[in-house]
Amino acid sequence: MATVALSSIAKSFGPTRVLGGVDLDIADGEFLTLVGPSGCGKSTMIRIIAGLEHQDSGSVAIGGQGVDHLRPHERRVAMVFQSYALYPHMSVRQNIALPLTMSRLRLWQRLPLLRQLSPGRREAMRAIQADVAAVAAQLQLEQLLDRKPAQLSGGQRQRVALGRAMVRSPDVFLMDEPLSNLDAKLRVHMRTELAELHKRLGATFVYVTHDQVEAMTMSDRVAMMDSGMILQLGTPSQLYEKPASLKVAQFIGSPAINLLPATVAAGGRLELFGRPLALSVAPEAGQAVTLGVRPEALALVQGEPGGTGSAWFSARLRRKENLGSEYILHFELAGRDASGVSMRVSPAIAASVSEAAELALGFDEAACHVFDAQGQRIEPRGQGSATASVVPLRA
Repeated sequence: MATVALSSIAKSFGPTRVLGGVDLDIADGEFLTLVGPSGCGKSTMIRIIAGLEHQDSGSVAIGGQGVDHLRPHERRVAMVFQSYALYPHMSVRQNIALPLTMSRLRLWQRLPLLRQLSPGRREAMRAIQADVAAVAAQLQLEQLLDRKPAQLSGGQRQRVALGRAMVRSPDVFLMDEPLSNLDAKLRVHMRTELAELHKRLGATFVYVTHDQVEAMTMSDRVAMMDSGMILQLGTPSQLYEKPASLKVAQFIGSPAINLLPATVAAGGRLELFGRPLALSVAPEAGQAVTLGVRPEALALVQGEPGGTGSAWFSARLRRKENLGSEYILHFELAGRDASGVSMRVSPAIAASVSEAAELALGFDEAACHVFDAQGQRIEPRGQGSATASVVPLRA
């Protein structure tokens, strides 16, 4: 069982606290991603699992057994680094074989002169080369085995780094932002390859990234981190559909969620820009809250908006962002105590809107997220839909 359990892991570098008592359980065969902004502690956590860093307090268990006393190579984990960490003077074959050479051959069997006289070395090398060939076939590297890293593309180097990890048959794969050095098109391709590799191997993957798209597309579960703590742990859908805090809501989703200032009126009813909504919350009247609306939840209002409880507001189009299959419309809220908002639409809808046009944007209140003054999620006591008619997001 390749489970990973972290209990009260704390780590500081001098006066700076990097991890503040993290608890995390990772299931056997799970693909779990640690995601968050730079400096949130995710890379430190994965290095502690690997044994490359020692925690100040807490414990790490792999497969139900404590590993705090074990050195990195004894923990049966394999790490793939952001920089690939390939030896430039070695061929692809030698780079992949290196972990097996170090673990299966004794020191004198690796020395240039003595290795020719070492009994059993030839048989051990045949077994190593067979394992290398099997991994190379899985990663489609057979034609590249005799090349040096300098002769490879970024994606090929990444596959070699994966092969070097795979050849050890580890219990746990640890990946520290392995795709961040690749161009955008190659990242998309490698995301698919990693997801298929995980499915094929059935191993436990712990993946670190600051790219929420990688986290959402590959993971079984996502742990959103900030300031050395896990803010929310759940499936990608759970983090997107029910963010536990304002920080999670702002980080997950592209474009970022729209944040609108609302207030609590009598009876807990929410008001947006002085207009009552159908939503009601527990906080007392007069308190300020934040309403979160995803760009894809906004739509253009048809006809004349109005009516009690209608969920809409006026905005002026600032610019259009053409993404080919869709457009992102950016609006400003003139005279409002709020930043601009963005909206995802089809090309047909974008073509019907002129620059600097004053528009009414509506939204379904059932798709809203409400956060208190501390940025924590508030569950509305009742939800209703906007009374205004809205244009579908796809024409």
